[in-house]
Amino acid sequence: MKVAIIGASVSGLYLAWKLSERENEVFVFEKKEKVGGKVCSGLFSERIFEFIPESKKLAKNEINFCKINFPKKTIYLYFKKRFFVCDRPEIETLLKNLAESSGAKIFFNKNISHSDLGKFSKEFDRIVGCDGANSIVRDFLKLPKPKFYLGIKGIEKKENFSNFAEVWSTKNGFLWKIPRGKETEWGIMEEPKIAKEIFNDFLEKQNLKLEKIESAIIPQGFIIPKNEKITLCGDSTGLTKPWSGGGVIWSLISANLLLKNFPNFFKYQKEAKFFFFPNVISSKLSKKIVYLLGLSFPYSLLTSFKIDGDFLIPTRYKF
Repeated sequence: MKVAIIGASVSGLYLAWKLSERENEVFVFEKKEKVGGKVCSGLFSERIFEFIPESKKLAKNEINFCKINFPKKTIYLYFKKRFFVCDRPEIETLLKNLAESSGAKIFFNKNISHSDLGKFSKEFDRIVGCDGANSIVRDFLKLPKPKFYLGIKGIEKKENFSNFAEVWSTKNGFLWKIPRGKETEWGIMEEPKIAKEIFNDFLEKQNLKLEKIESAIIPQGFIIPKNEKITLCGDSTGLTKPWSGGGVIWSLISANLLLKNFPNFFKYQKEAKFFFFPNVISSKLSKKIVYLLGLSFPYSLLTSFKIDGDFLIPTRYKF
């Protein structure tokens, strides 16, 4: 089949790689001039190696637990699956090379419009929107937008090979510190209107001066069309973890669901909803409860927990 993938994201490049291996004719259209333009902390669970075994060599540090700092209590979250720090541009470059080696054609500086998508719907057998938070494909299908948070991050030129990350609760999100081996990352995920002010105040109190400060919109929700020919995958669906904003593992799982059901987008939509809706709902509820207890009744919380960093409820994830 002739397939158009809009967006050279992790999910878009992964799909291009796997669909090309199945001898589909795959074309990827990316509006930026190269891969790696997505602002991302690059903290992934070891599940990423199941999807992209070659990415093991890209790991820069290993994270085994996370300290959550509420005003009056610190909680320790230990991970059932280890987390690894990688550079997302390196992951996307690896996927680009794998996709091209499998026969996919990737075009950069291609800012696709509604009229282009109208033409594509006649030219291609299937279209997949992997074009991120502000998806033009989602807009073309007249679907609602997900809720948006703002992520801001910067780098402290300080070597840090600690085996834990650290977060501080904010009104609707959190600040973070991630040891990246040869450097340390600081960031925030919050409501767009207040994120920058909270982050600047925090940096001032910590006497931190950061380099390479970047920001990105983080979508949250789950929006997937019931359409025979056009669908969405990854961030364009709003599919990021409610408690952390991380989207790569969930994007790859949704891509595998698409591959499992390809070219039947109706079956993909049905199975993706069945798989992710319980996780999205339970995760949002769990986050609200933990924040309520942590901020208002801190001593009612246990000091340490052991969790799966990708799913807060037991989940089947192999396809």
